[in-house]
Amino acid sequence: MAWQPEENGLRQILQLLKESQSPDTATQRAVQQKLEELNKYPDFNNYLIFVLTKLTSEDEPTRSLAGLILKNNVRAHYHKCPQEVCQFIKQECLKSIGDPSPLIRATIGILITTISAKGELVNWPELLPTLCQYLDSEDYNVCEGAFGALQKICEDSAEALDSDALNRPLNVLIPKFLQFFKHSSPKIRSHAIACVNQFIITRTQALMIHIDSFIESLFFLAGDEDPEVRKNVCRALVMLVEVRMDRLMPQMNNIVEYMLLRTQDPDDSVALEACEYWLSIAEQPVCREVLAPHIEKLVPVLVRGMKYSEIDIILLKGDVEEDDMIPDKESDIKPRFHKSKSHTQKHQEGGDPEDDDVSDDGLDDDDALSDWNLRKCSAAGLDVLANVFRDDLLPIVLPILKETLFHQDWEIKESGILVLGAIAEGCMNGMIPHLPELVPYLISCLADKKALVRSITCWTLSRYAHWVVGQPHDQYLKPLMTELLKRVLDANKRVQEAACSAFATLEEEACTELVPYLGFILETLVYAFNKYQHKNLLILYDAIGTLADSVGHHLNKPEYISLLMPPLIQKWNVLKDEDKDLFPLLECLSSVATALQSGFLPYCEPVFRRCVSLVEQTLTQSYANMTSPEQFDPPDKDFMIVALDLLSGLAEGLEHHIEALVANSGILKLLFQCMQVRCSLAPLEDPMPEVRQSSFALLGDLTKACFQHVKPFIGDYMPILANNLNPEFISVCNNATWAIGEISIQMGADMRPYVQMVMTQLVDIINRPNTPKTLLENTAITIGRLGLVCPQEVAPMLQQFIRQWCTSLRNIRDNEEKDSAFRGVCQMISVNPGGVVQDFIFFCDAVASWVHPKEDLKKMFCTILHGFKNQVGEENWRRFSDQFPLPLRERLAMQYSV
Repeated sequence: MAWQPEENGLRQILQLLKESQSPDTATQRAVQQKLEELNKYPDFNNYLIFVLTKLTSEDEPTRSLAGLILKNNVRAHYHKCPQEVCQFIKQECLKSIGDPSPLIRATIGILITTISAKGELVNWPELLPTLCQYLDSEDYNVCEGAFGALQKICEDSAEALDSDALNRPLNVLIPKFLQFFKHSSPKIRSHAIACVNQFIITRTQALMIHIDSFIESLFFLAGDEDPEVRKNVCRALVMLVEVRMDRLMPQMNNIVEYMLLRTQDPDDSVALEACEYWLSIAEQPVCREVLAPHIEKLVPVLVRGMKYSEIDIILLKGDVEEDDMIPDKESDIKPRFHKSKSHTQKHQEGGDPEDDDVSDDGLDDDDALSDWNLRKCSAAGLDVLANVFRDDLLPIVLPILKETLFHQDWEIKESGILVLGAIAEGCMNGMIPHLPELVPYLISCLADKKALVRSITCWTLSRYAHWVVGQPHDQYLKPLMTELLKRVLDANKRVQEAACSAFATLEEEACTELVPYLGFILETLVYAFNKYQHKNLLILYDAIGTLADSVGHHLNKPEYISLLMPPLIQKWNVLKDEDKDLFPLLECLSSVATALQSGFLPYCEPVFRRCVSLVEQTLTQSYANMTSPEQFDPPDKDFMIVALDLLSGLAEGLEHHIEALVANSGILKLLFQCMQVRCSLAPLEDPMPEVRQSSFALLGDLTKACFQHVKPFIGDYMPILANNLNPEFISVCNNATWAIGEISIQMGADMRPYVQMVMTQLVDIINRPNTPKTLLENTAITIGRLGLVCPQEVAPMLQQFIRQWCTSLRNIRDNEEKDSAFRGVCQMISVNPGGVVQDFIFFCDAVASWVHPKEDLKKMFCTILHGFKNQVGEENWRRFSDQFPLPLRERLAMQYSV
């Protein structure tokens, strides 16, 4: 006898479903509570599936809602569900997949996918064969319902469909889907392409076998009248560029023509999918040759796509000019991610290596919009193409700029300013002659009456900040800074945000060039503290932190400190320990403490104590969660990471002044626990490498600041550091390596017991192909430092690393770390001269990279160079040095007379 509902129970549940559609939050909360209570009854889910599939007398929203509540129950409690209930739900889903209502079909599809993801496809063997069979049904509703469910399964369980456990159903499904590309219903055609599209990027074998007929079918559908079909065709072609460019090449001209047409599709969602194509092709080596014949048509199309649409302007409240008094909604504030501290070297040509993680599409001026839209995609497309075609793009772009930049219609003018920003990186050389005229014009646009014009102008000017900083200050930098700082105090929140971000970019470019204007800058930024709403406050912290990083100790003046510290400390006192706004504030304070050095002393004690307490609370909570996960949630480890990084900033800034604070705290014991934080659930994934990364940074900084407190723990710390010399986690490995180097300088000869523990890994790292530059440099410095304090132990390995060692350090600037590392190598060469013989040319090159070595270090270099020359004799030396590039020969002759 099949299950039947009781009249009374059914009435109650329908009443609940009606109430839950009420807009009143109190009613909704009461409903939520009742639903939780009903979950205790095993057949509650039977009622829900009954309402969804059988109760056709009810309205569709109510039936669909029953299905969605059931889906949530399946997601939360499926494994506790009695077998017969699960069975009943499954069979009802399959029976009703062809419901006449599209909403109910879609709901059942979602439910099927949730069950198959939870109960695994393996435990529902009849599901795929049944759905497959339904595809051939004469009844359109059954076919469409089955396809809808299959599309969701392909999206959620793509891997399972290609697994041996299920006997690789894809081998049957893919040819089946391809048959439906020519179906009479656009909805079915669209489902069919969407299903196959799930398997392109993974290069699934079952699809690769049929790749030619897939591509042929796509071409067949290229002119389809249905926007959803066109969208899926474009999506497929975009992915195929990455996966099977070889198969597209014969048709490339037609594809480019097609994508040009689709990028102008009247349906925005189709145009956006097609526009992605230009981003995809720009990454291919053949991009230039493929697009060159079309570039004159393509650029104007992208530029047109960069204009705000009417709907963008409505969504962005583009007609609201003054909104700085309106508080932010919490939903407007995106989650922030803290970037943990990493120890890097400064380079000869200035700046840090690998700054390529700065995502700067700067189109975040409209991030309140659905994150990605045609405007952003078109701008990103123009940006990447400018990087491919460089100045060859300018003959096409400049006439467009002339037309748009000075247009009276503000939307067109705004898009012209965006174009100018988008080409900045790729076409910089060709733009330089035009900048003396354009930059003053842009600075004048910062005062435009439309807020959206002011905000995009901030971004575009930031893209040319590098050029501005290189010109005489009075001409461009001062007027730019003055106007940008006015915009920081704009009455429009979007403009404030754009100005703050642009100013941070200017700070990074100008660095100490800003020192003469510090008073003026700080007054503005501090004034903004009292003016800004929540979201922009977080961006203001960044701008202040970046300023501190850029001007360093120049900030340490009583008049600047008295301006800057009170508002920061006031915020610090108001925020609770569990408030995530602490992250950006702690990051900002970390930069400020490092810059202010002893100037931070009056503020350091409460800050230090709170950071230690945040670390301790997080560790306690983490331990509670590991021992009884049912009772305690896992902590947000970001609190600990940010606190460790601020402690690093304090140690770096205050140096030995931090000694008393460290002495009176348990930080070194806590650090021992932090260095071992791993996620016990998934040791291989290790989602918390940042905790260890920040721990090792702090260890290195404390070693430099107050080694007497670190020394008693060295026996505990060293094995952990050795275990973390794993280049799979680049940043952890980098900071561990650096900390070992700092410790060895302090330990001196006492480092002996630990040398063997770490040397093998360090030599492996320095010889690994594709190791990032930062890690190579820190590894080389640490090897040099170990050689300085324990030359007898390290020198025998000299030949294994000397060549890599020399090439890793030739580009970094003269500094203390480089000095100690080179002294170490000189020591090792005197212990084991044979170890350097084969690679002596690399040693000569590394020595020549010094601009001003200290006198005694220069003597060491002289001794080694002359020793080698005397050893091989004048004739051999001449033959040997003739291989040197001329600048190297001249430099050695001039500096060291060899």
